[in-house]
Amino acid sequence: MLGKNVGSFDRAMRIGVGLALLIAFVAFPDFGLRWALLIGIVPLLTGLMSSCPVYSILGVSTCKTE
Repeated sequence: MLGKNVGSFDRAMRIGVGLALLIAFVAFPDFGLRWALLIGIVPLLTGLMSSCPVYSILGVSTCKTE
């Protein structure tokens, strides 16, 4: 399992963007926003898990060190 590497501000932004894209997909189904569903799931899940696989590969962390 991946360790936490997403800080609180980064996490909030990911969840906000993910939710906004999912809401856009649900609210405007006739505008061809299927891409919003797929793209919205990724930041939402990484925000909820506080872990980003791409950050792990690159060795990046936005978490504060303790």
